[in-house]
Amino acid sequence: MGDACASRELLPALQQVPGHLFWRAAARVTEALGEELPSAVDIHTYAALLALAGGVTRSQQAIAEMISVSPTTMTRVAGDLADQGLAQRVRNPEDRRSYALTRTLEGANAARRWRRHVEDAEGAVTAGFTNVERADFRTLLLTLARDGLSADTPDPLLVSIPFLIPRIHAALHPTVLATLEPVGIEPRHFATLTGLRSTGPISQADLARVLGVSHPAVVQIVDGLELRGLLERRRLPTDRRTQMLHLTAAAEPALDQAGGLVAAAGQTLLAGFSPSQRAQLLDLLRRLVTAP
Repeated sequence: MGDACASRELLPALQQVPGHLFWRAAARVTEALGEELPSAVDIHTYAALLALAGGVTRSQQAIAEMISVSPTTMTRVAGDLADQGLAQRVRNPEDRRSYALTRTLEGANAARRWRRHVEDAEGAVTAGFTNVERADFRTLLLTLARDGLSADTPDPLLVSIPFLIPRIHAALHPTVLATLEPVGIEPRHFATLTGLRSTGPISQADLARVLGVSHPAVVQIVDGLELRGLLERRRLPTDRRTQMLHLTAAAEPALDQAGGLVAAAGQTLLAGFSPSQRAQLLDLLRRLVTAP
C-alpha cells in the first residue's frame, strides 16, 4: 500500500479489515526493527544467518525457501552478508550456476547480537500486551503463516512476531490484489477510498496521516485513483494552495463491490479460527498498530 510512516491512527472503517491491519502491523514492525538493528541489517539478513546455524553450507535457494523470501531479496541478503564478512559465498558444488553460503565466526556472533535486537523490537511493539496475550498472538500468527513456511524454517523465527507478521502480509497482499482485480483497483486504493468515505473530503497530508503512509506514497495513490476516475482533487476557494480530495460518483459502486470482495477474502483468511480467536487476533493487531 505504499511506504509507511509513523502515524498511529487507524480509521474505524478499516479496523475490521485483516489485510489493512497486517499491512499496518508489518510497517510498525519494520519501523521498530529499524530502530533496534544496526544500519543495513533487516529481518531477512538476521533470518538468513539463523538458517546457517551449526556450520552448515546451504544454497541461496535453500535459504530463501527456509526463510520465505524471494530470490531477488535473497541475492541482496547474500551479498550483504558476504560484504560484511558474516558469511562466505562460494559456487554451489551441486549447481555451479548458483551460490552457497557458510556462516563465519563473526556471522555466528552477529546472529546472537541481532537476536537480542529483534527481541527488543518485539518487546517495543507489544509493550502493552500481557505475557499470555503475547503467547496467544504468536500462536495465532504461526497458524496463519505455517502453510507458507518451510519445514526447515529455524525455530527462533517460528516464535518471532517481527518475522511472522511481515511474512503473513507478504503472502496476503497478492491474494487481495487478485481479489480486487475485477474492480480495477489495488489494496492501497481500497484503503484510500474506504478512508475517504469515512472522513469526507480531506487534504493529501491528512489522508497520509490517517492511512499511515508517507506523503510521496499518498501522492502516487491519489494519482492512480484520479486516473481511474474514482477521486478528484479540488482546490479550496479560500486557499488555492490546498487541494481537497473528493470521491467521484463512480467511486461509490466500485467501493461497494470491492468491500464485498475484501470482506470475503478476510473471512477466507481467518476461516480456521473460532469467532473468539478471530476477534482476539484483530484486537491484538489493532493494539500493535495504534500503541504509542
